Amino acid sequence: FGDDYLYLIEGLKLVLNQWQDEIIDYALPSTVEHEIVDAEMAIAGDTATNANKKVKTQTGLEVMVPLFVNVGDKIRIKTEDGSYVTRV
Repeated sequence: FGDDYLYLIEGLKLVLNQWQDEIIDYALPSTVEHEIVDAEMAIAGDTATNANKKVKTQTGLEVMVPLFVNVGDKIRIKTEDGSYVTRV
């Protein structure tokens, strides 16, 4: 799975391709929803347009998000590039 394991959470549905009873390939969904478990503190004055901070999800995935995202929030992430989509 390479670094894709960081997207895997319980209940996530994957597409698995098999050949002779062996999995030879897989496809992740285009987006996944993860919970934030750790976040950098926003620094006073960090209110410039498109200001971001780094957060960590329950799987250890690190994502850059807007300053309003906090620990405990759930976010949607693109599996193609690991980018933030929206808070859910």
